[in-house]
Amino acid sequence: MTKLVIIVGSVREGRFGPVVASWVAGQATAHGGFDVDVLDLADVDIPLELPAASPKYAGDDYPRPAGMAALTSALTEADAFIIVTPEYNHSYPASLKAAIDWHFTQWTAKPVAFVSYGGAAGGRHAVLHLENVLTELHAVTIRDGLMFPMYYTAWEDGKPLDPATPGYAKTMLDQLAWWARALKAAREAEPYPA
Repeated sequence: MTKLVIIVGSVREGRFGPVVASWVAGQATAHGGFDVDVLDLADVDIPLELPAASPKYAGDDYPRPAGMAALTSALTEADAFIIVTPEYNHSYPASLKAAIDWHFTQWTAKPVAFVSYGGAAGGRHAVLHLENVLTELHAVTIRDGLMFPMYYTAWEDGKPLDPATPGYAKTMLDQLAWWARALKAAREAEPYPA
């Protein structure tokens, strides 16, 4: 079974991310190709101040706070990720950037899909920025994701109102599962040349 970690990227009070993540987790579970875990960054102590050394070079010796152990373990064990993010000021939340920056090898040669929400742009600017950052960490970003413009009018009772959305989610999950299997086999066959 492919280990999928769904990351709730916002820690803002009153955030909508947990609603989206719960629905996405349901879709991923129903898909049948994943062992699903939802990781809410609001439950993790993520300092903004980083050690002097890069996690790329420090590896397992990187000095992370004890409160980050569960996050690091979940990212390490994951075969694939879905990042659920809002758009804040044409980008993604600082909480998500901090969680990414505290890690490096945990993202390497693993696929990442995106589910975004926001105003008129539906979080697309956040995803564009995340694609650049995660490419730098040698992750593989999935083309087909989900975005929810004007999410506050597009959801009801914890579900998106557009009846086509589960079909879009299946496409994203099919691609994510394919990449997760392919990259896991590749990582097991030969270490990634980072």
